[in-house]
Amino acid sequence: MTTRMAVFGAGSWGTAFAVILADAGCRVTMWGRRADLVDAVNRTGTNPDYFPGIPLPAGITATADPAEAAEGAEFVVLAVPSQTLRANLTSWAPLIAADSVLVSLMKGVELGTAKLMSQVVAEVTGAGPDRIAVVSGPNLAPEIVRRQPAASVVACRDEAVARRLQTACHTGYYRPYTNTDVVGCEIGGAVKNVIGLAVGIAGGLGLGDNTKASLITRGLAETTRLGLAMGADPLSFAGLAGMGDLVATCSSPLSRNQTFGTNLGRGMTVAETVAATRQTAEGVTSCESVLDLARRHDVEMPIAEMVVDIVRGGKSPQVAVKELMARSAKPERH
Repeated sequence: MTTRMAVFGAGSWGTAFAVILADAGCRVTMWGRRADLVDAVNRTGTNPDYFPGIPLPAGITATADPAEAAEGAEFVVLAVPSQTLRANLTSWAPLIAADSVLVSLMKGVELGTAKLMSQVVAEVTGAGPDRIAVVSGPNLAPEIVRRQPAASVVACRDEAVARRLQTACHTGYYRPYTNTDVVGCEIGGAVKNVIGLAVGIAGGLGLGDNTKASLITRGLAETTRLGLAMGADPLSFAGLAGMGDLVATCSSPLSRNQTFGTNLGRGMTVAETVAATRQTAEGVTSCESVLDLARRHDVEMPIAEMVVDIVRGGKSPQVAVKELMARSAKPERH
């Protein structure tokens, strides 16, 4: 029997994950906010706004009706910007079957509440941990839709559910691994966006690979500290959802966060960079909430503080980097 999938979000990662699911043999209905884009997907078999000229598998259809998307879905995949999740899911929740598994593709922390996306899903829908899963890893969407090999983590507290999702998204080019550490995978995905901004800023300032490697490594240490304070498995941060995702975000020009940071380092303002960037850079919207989460757990995250100072406080990147380097020296440990 063909697995029925709903993907809420017709942006780059939602579309790419829909491609994976369809290639794995699932029947996918993709919900899009804009009727014109939905019509274009159904009419042309492509997503012209995000991947023009790249054919989508025949197993994908699109709709602007959330009830139609959710009907009969075994898995409901959530691929909207993290700060819009609560409002969107509040309206979608009554349409979702009581036994559907809710799958988060989002990599952010909610502003104001400092909640992880799985926590928002649980709060809004009442779903238990056996119905909430997370997908995270080095998955740059433009490479995925071109079927370039990639691996990822599918995490759920219920290992049997994680295995079901693994089967549903395993293709010849996309290899998912299972994990029960939902918190660790989410922390890795959220914080790597902030570190990606920092690495981009360094590149925009003309700083070299020593600087970038230092930011990546110490950024991983910050991520691990926060994860440990929240009960995550430290091994998660050495894997695909930790180091793997961090390396891709910090090293690829396809990374929205790294590109956004590069523009800031070159002297563009946040407003100018937002205007020039078509897609959401989650690190920009979530850096403040990531730092809020760290402070609630009494975890020191100086790189995240630097990014917040630049993105939210308007501090010049040159000054912020100097202040980061002027911090008192400490032993090298997490």
